[in-house]
Amino acid sequence: MDASTIGLVAFGLVILLLALRVPIAFVLAGTATIGTFLVYAFRSGSFAPERAINPTTSLVVNSFFELIHSYDLSMIPLFIALGNIAYHAGITTRIYDAANVWMRRVPGGVGIASVMGCAGFSAISGSSIACASTMGRICVPEMLRLGYNPRLATASVAAGGTLGSLIPPSVLFILYGIFTETSIGKLFLAGILPGLLTLAGYIIVILWWVGRDPSAAPIDPTPMPRGARLAAAISAWPALVLFAAIIGGIYGGFFTATEAAAVSVVLTVAIGFGQRRLTLATLWSAVRESLLQTSAIFLIAACAKIFVSFVALTGSAGMVSGWIADAGLPPLMLMAAIVVLYLFLGMFLDPIGIIVLTLPFVIPLIQGMDMNLIWFGVIVVKLLEIGLITPPVGLNVFVIGNVAGRGISVDTIFAGVMRFLAMDLVVLALLVLIPWISLVIPNAM
Repeated sequence: MDASTIGLVAFGLVILLLALRVPIAFVLAGTATIGTFLVYAFRSGSFAPERAINPTTSLVVNSFFELIHSYDLSMIPLFIALGNIAYHAGITTRIYDAANVWMRRVPGGVGIASVMGCAGFSAISGSSIACASTMGRICVPEMLRLGYNPRLATASVAAGGTLGSLIPPSVLFILYGIFTETSIGKLFLAGILPGLLTLAGYIIVILWWVGRDPSAAPIDPTPMPRGARLAAAISAWPALVLFAAIIGGIYGGFFTATEAAAVSVVLTVAIGFGQRRLTLATLWSAVRESLLQTSAIFLIAACAKIFVSFVALTGSAGMVSGWIADAGLPPLMLMAAIVVLYLFLGMFLDPIGIIVLTLPFVIPLIQGMDMNLIWFGVIVVKLLEIGLITPPVGLNVFVIGNVAGRGISVDTIFAGVMRFLAMDLVVLALLVLIPWISLVIPNAM
């Protein structure tokens, strides 16, 4: 059995096991280890297992060690800690509070405020699932209390939660940058305009929805206290300062992405204690949550690195790339095929699983077509973002379903999400056809 065949069989096995909901870390490491053992065992033509033990052990251990000791990986726990500490300090939800006060008298205003709050949360936390879970607990009950259509109330937060993947900082951008060896700072900057474009698209969906059906979003008749708008706007300053520190520091060349994460964590702790919203107990709770989340991501990333090394060993990625290159597809057709692949995988797999499985095969094709890897990174993360609300396994939809309670079914949320999903496809088409949207800011560094 030749190495490329083993690689393709292993890839199919990984897809099957992930579809059966086997934990991704065990699937990647287990399949890669067994596959590597078979490659070395059959290298002489006949099956010789005694020759495979040492090289298999070496590949697995070295791949694991190489990733864990990656400097760029150190920003993941920092940004996760930033999001958790900012949440416990009450910083991440203040943009929603401010937007809610300002937009409350606008038709669909609380829904718009929810999406804007998700964008603000994403600009600090970098996690779509955490954004959907946190903002869902705050925004969905409030909209339901005001008489919002349950589909609009839940779908707006489920869709808004996906902004955590695109608006920097983003864990997916970090993983993409590590596995493709591209600048994570430039990836962060490249995600700003696409993230804002997506945010604007979601707001348009809400305005169009309420314009066609005003009963879907009744306006709150409660009178607004004098000075409430100004007070709400001022209260949101910590979130704006943190976002400016991250993006302004990277764009201005003052910090690397890792240094920006560290500085932002220090600022968050200082602001939290300064405003007396953070205590030693809540700080420890945030750190403990960060350690658990970081451990899970590190384990998946390390096992993914083992799988990537196995794919490189088998040469299966090069073989698949050769097949596609021989087909002579023009760049636009190739991108269309990649988009369809990601949309299909997004229906069944989680974002990290998709990014790990596809990059070893897709990146050689993109490089062969001389396409920009920063631009393609934005396209990939946008596709992964769409997968979070794509049926039948839209993770954000199920998160909101758990938050909303038994009165609202997942089918109801998916029915509402379809309108936001259509807007996502429009934004995706713009990003594919107009690379300038993604590249104008990083190119100006």
